Amino acid sequence: MKKILFFLLLLPSIASAVQDYYHFDSLKEQNRFNALTSQLRCLVCQNQNLAESNAPLANDLRNQVYEKIQQGQSDQTIIDYLVARYGDFILYQPPMNVMTIGLWFGPFLLLILGLGGLIFYIKKRE
Repeated sequence: MKKILFFLLLLPSIASAVQDYYHFDSLKEQNRFNALTSQLRCLVCQNQNLAESNAPLANDLRNQVYEKIQQGQSDQTIIDYLVARYGDFILYQPPMNVMTIGLWFGPFLLLILGLGGLIFYIKKRE
């Protein structure tokens, strides 16, 4: 009975260990695929890239990257296509522009506001 219970507890982790396998004509294509999926963000996961994520959307995006590599498209063309379709959020290092200024400076602004509030609170207590 204990063995059956142990197997049933292990079953979800075994099922999640299934990986997608892609056939590449050369090691260069495989390295391109690995590099691209590592620098593109999964849109539904918490800070995971496409290579790490097990989400269905990440699997679809990996398939799109694979197909575009097989079609002979360049890395920049693939990235441009995904950015046009999903926005700058798909990039781990989005370009600095009006739409992404909050991504670049938001954390620093929150830190400054938090420290200012803490200093104000401490001075008010004294």
